[in-house]
Amino acid sequence: MVTGPSYLQFHVAFIVPVLSMLTAAAVVSRTRTTRRTVWSVGDHDYWVGVAVVTLLAVVYTTPWDNYLIAEGVWGYGDGQTLVRFGLAPLGEYLFFLLQPVVTALWLGQLTLRDGWPTPEPLREAADSPRELVDIEALSVRPRLAAGGAAVGLGVLGAWLLTSLPTFYLGAILAWSAPVLFIQWVVGAPQLWYQRRVVALGVAAPTLYLWVADRVAIATGIWHISETHTVGLKLVGLPVEEALFFAVTNLFVVQGLVLFQWVVERWG
Repeated sequence: MVTGPSYLQFHVAFIVPVLSMLTAAAVVSRTRTTRRTVWSVGDHDYWVGVAVVTLLAVVYTTPWDNYLIAEGVWGYGDGQTLVRFGLAPLGEYLFFLLQPVVTALWLGQLTLRDGWPTPEPLREAADSPRELVDIEALSVRPRLAAGGAAVGLGVLGAWLLTSLPTFYLGAILAWSAPVLFIQWVVGAPQLWYQRRVVALGVAAPTLYLWVADRVAIATGIWHISETHTVGLKLVGLPVEEALFFAVTNLFVVQGLVLFQWVVERWG
């Protein structure tokens, strides 16, 4: 018995319209602007990055998602899903595919700062081996510090997994820590240099998906376990759900910014 809108109707109402508008904006942007946007660096190679990030998102998220469904962290309304692959419905996999694309289309409109931080000019100006060692340390220390922060998040997440009320929160932190560790160790200075783009790239799609998620929960398309959450809500949205969308968009944005750095620096 269907008790409310289906998962696929959710996509039609919330994902397809914003995807269409951002696609149209992207076409106009590519033909009418000369700004140094995220998309324009590397040109069509940007979509290679989007494809890679999307594939990794599906592969990395699928087992985690199915595990949390099995643990009862969230579930779906009766009759509001058509078919399941494993424990997750088709709509969930469509979310894995479409969210990175929506975020990438938005990110592609933003303007990158000129250049990238690099120690090469400093190396050339070094007058002694000691200065060269100090210069190398400048590029290593931020990566080590950021990597350490990611490890700390992972340890915290593992600890939170031991308690039912913090289980979902711990699952998000433990799951996100390896990705953040890789991204931050590889390119913490570059991400900090482009921090405005990263912040704006994450903020807009995250806020939009918070609203969409809140509506989906209110209409019963899916529900979040009160047993596995801490009970704090942001305008009716569990803080764990808010964190999940912020983290997943951060994955996408940081991955694409670093991809553009690689394309521009070594392409």
